Amino acid sequence: MTRRWQLGFGVVLTMLAGFIDALGFIRLGGFYTSFMSGNTTQFAVALGRGDLFHAVLPAVLIVAFLTGAVTGGALAALTPTRWVTPAVLAFETVAVTAALATAIEDVHIGTASLFLALAMGGQNAVLAHVQGFRAGTTFITGALFSFGQKAALALAGRAPRMGWFGDAAVWIALLIGAVAGTLTHAHLGAAALAIPACVAGGLCLGACLVVLSARPGSGQAPSRF
Repeated sequence: MTRRWQLGFGVVLTMLAGFIDALGFIRLGGFYTSFMSGNTTQFAVALGRGDLFHAVLPAVLIVAFLTGAVTGGALAALTPTRWVTPAVLAFETVAVTAALATAIEDVHIGTASLFLALAMGGQNAVLAHVQGFRAGTTFITGALFSFGQKAALALAGRAPRMGWFGDAAVWIALLIGAVAGTLTHAHLGAAALAIPACVAGGLCLGACLVVLSARPGSGQAPSRF
């Protein structure tokens, strides 16, 4: 998988994370499905105030995200190298589809949000790092910091002039995804989850096709993808 394809794939995944996080934020009234720093802060504030009731939701979201991260990591460790990306994306597709199914059935939104947090935790194992910048993960604060750092070095003439582009693209992708999620939710409500479910499924299928088209012995070197 070439660097250009890795960047494009990672940007789409980051947009997906923004879309899902926006839906979760709206439906949960200020909590997140991928931004665990925010949930950790809200959990800590609730504990500090002695408000155990309002500490439950952020705590459960954190546990769901961690469970997804462990599952994604386990899939990455146990699956044959060339099938890691399809396997993790299949897990994410199942989790987002489960969230869609529970949301449409009018189950309490907290149930659907747990599946979304599970999916976002697993997504980080797809493309954890792509040649010097973050892509496809939910750690956008790190990408934004790296963008600023590389931009400063470029201005000082101590780094490539466009070395910041990858991190900037990742941050912009999250922004676009979140805006798209907000607008789509306004028109479709919980049914908007059908879009990330289809996107994740499409990426999984595409990853499978890439793997199959680069079979060992076909003259192409097998890759992690």
